[in-house]
Amino acid sequence: MGDIGTAGRVRRAGHWQGPAADRLVLDYEGRFLRRKRLTLASGAAVLVDLPETVSLAAGDALETAEGALIEIAAAPEPLLRVTGDLTRLAWHIGNRHTPCQIAADHLLIRADHVLADMLAHLGATVAPVTAPFTPEGGAYGHGRTHGHDHGPGHDHDHAQGHDHDHDHAH
Repeated sequence: MGDIGTAGRVRRAGHWQGPAADRLVLDYEGRFLRRKRLTLASGAAVLVDLPETVSLAAGDALETAEGALIEIAAAPEPLLRVTGDLTRLAWHIGNRHTPCQIAADHLLIRADHVLADMLAHLGATVAPVTAPFTPEGGAYGHGRTHGHDHGPGHDHDHAQGHDHDHDHAH
């Protein structure tokens, strides 16, 4: 397949209409991007070149310079399905700043054996599943939650840049 061009604008779900020219299927981490060449569902390539890093959600669309829309879809990925006392379990998951998808009868988190062990110790039933992951957005309108391990190259202690009002006795 050929190149569909450059996509430089995001259209949020519910704020675009008409048929999409193609689909871009990305996992949770892949939906956090600014500039990257990606392969679409059709096999065509697109250069995503956004003004700033964004968190894309399933149902959003990227718009190319020519006006073509590329629908964003959440790819299936390894997750843990958590059942039990959901309020208590969600509190413990949130206390670790772990992205979590909330349903009426279960929670979904990314596969993590340490969290699985902790949740099982708290009385949860934890089962591996493969499904699209669309967790809750962060507080105050931010699109992402993240843990305290910000990854390589992100060197700050919690006195620099942000603070936390809660205990982190892990």
